[in-house]
Amino acid sequence: MKNIIFIHGLESSGNGFKGTYLKGLFPDIFTPNFKKFKKNISLGDLLKERMGQLDLFLKKRNSWIIIGSSFGGLMATLYALQNPEKIERLILLAPFLATPMLQIDKILPSTIPTIIFHGKHDDIAQYKASREQAYQIFTNLEFNTTEDHHDLNNTITTLKWTKLIT
Repeated sequence: MKNIIFIHGLESSGNGFKGTYLKGLFPDIFTPNFKKFKKNISLGDLLKERMGQLDLFLKKRNSWIIIGSSFGGLMATLYALQNPEKIERLILLAPFLATPMLQIDKILPSTIPTIIFHGKHDDIAQYKASREQAYQIFTNLEFNTTEDHHDLNNTITTLKWTKLIT
């Protein structure tokens, strides 16, 4: 059995469309709910709190395959950069990488196998800027551009998930 976790986006949950869809494909996938987004908390503070939760979730096992969506893609990236020995593969869905929270100038490129799916009509996670960041962060990257928007709802169900995680 593989260690797989789905990290939901900023305003979503592990019970949203993607989490539920992935749970249907992989019943053993871990789809936790992270601290809810509220407008009165800064994104930096929320990120710090959610990263603490993620650290607790992942610390007991190794060889994780992390599927991160949007803000969850940022979390997956940060975790992988800080704990590369614990990660087998990253699958990022419209990851929120175009952010100063990544501190790109302080990052050493990662060799972790990383697959990204990003809709070219994404105006939330800034497709072009996120793509540029991805190529700076990951040296073992497969970047897939889709004809989709930020939610990737048209893309998610067409992906060959079993192949992606094996």
